[in-house]
Amino acid sequence: MAHKVRSSAAVSGTALLLAAAGFGLAPAASAEEPQPPVLAVDTAAPAEVGLAGLPVDFTTTVSNTGTTDASSARLTYRIDGGAGLPPNAVGLEYRLGGTEWKTVPLTYAGGTFSGEMPETFPLAAGRSRTVELRVGVPMGTPHNGDSNGGTEQLKLTTLVSYGASGAATDTDDGTIEVDGLGTGLSGVPATVTAGGPAVGFRATVTNPTASGYENVTDTLITSRYASVQVLRSGTWQTLTPVTSDAEADVYGFDVIGKDASLAAHGSTVAKVRVSYREDTPVGKTTVRSCVFVNQGSVPFSGTTFCGKEATLTVLAAGSTGGAPTPTPTAPATRTPSATTAPSASPSPSTDAPSATSGTTSGTSGASSQLAETGSDGTSTIAAVAGAFVLAGAGALGFVALRRRRTRA
Repeated sequence: MAHKVRSSAAVSGTALLLAAAGFGLAPAASAEEPQPPVLAVDTAAPAEVGLAGLPVDFTTTVSNTGTTDASSARLTYRIDGGAGLPPNAVGLEYRLGGTEWKTVPLTYAGGTFSGEMPETFPLAAGRSRTVELRVGVPMGTPHNGDSNGGTEQLKLTTLVSYGASGAATDTDDGTIEVDGLGTGLSGVPATVTAGGPAVGFRATVTNPTASGYENVTDTLITSRYASVQVLRSGTWQTLTPVTSDAEADVYGFDVIGKDASLAAHGSTVAKVRVSYREDTPVGKTTVRSCVFVNQGSVPFSGTTFCGKEATLTVLAAGSTGGAPTPTPTAPATRTPSATTAPSASPSPSTDAPSATSGTTSGTSGASSQLAETGSDGTSTIAAVAGAFVLAGAGALGFVALRRRRTRA
């Protein structure tokens, strides 16, 4: 459940906080003056949302506990996600009667988004009214996802006021956890023969969050020597490789198709088989599953989540090395382990799958790295406070979300 801290105009600490943030507190009336409305606010913030996912519903209830009617109750919201969020990261909508969702305009400064609900409403003494809202962390727009940044939580503050002064009479604070998609491979064999039969395994995408997801593309990353098939409707279909000019030796294969949807707390599994050409260099090569949300026309772009890398040993063509033995790879990875993750580097990372020679040394384990991949397909290196570390290799960048809790 979201952690909630209630506060009111009577608390001096809150008064100082609101004053520093530019929100005044309504002055108390004297015994000779008419008593003003006394408004209280209670926001049932959602427990969690998904990074780059769809918004999650919640409510705010405003109560007039005084003896004087309020002609116009006003709601203002502040959402603090930390310095790791870009300006397009948070969206807030409301519905005040009717069926149409309307936008709460937000301004962004220093990791904090703030805005006032455009509509006010009267509230008689002794009455209350509930407003429907929904909040999300879209990280960009459809087919234009932004992988620069992230956060583990949002701090949501609701302020209620009345009249034209904007002086807050009550506030409510809550915390919203931010989680993301998990992806991984299971049953990957230890060996494969160049020019030999394909080897099979499973690719799984898991959504542990309360957000639904749209425009999801799960991509198997391997070398340019690979051919990949996926089982669809009982038939093995050969996939067309996805390539990038910046990473010519890296092939990606969209195993669940492009722009799929994934329900809240849902998952999807694809049966995959991979073969390698006869001229594949002997030695280690890797496979890895990466999920791209809101990927545009540039390959390997958008908000990106990558699972653990699995290593196969490519045997020489014609080799009779025996039946492949599955490696102990885990299914969809929700929480990449920080203990096995390669450390971040201020220069382009060599830990991202790269197939410049057709094979890689293949460090098995979770990556806790993220590349900023813009719409032009370039990658820049930066450090971001919060849940993410940025690193990259050319246009191909990988994100691992380090979560603050373990789900059942």
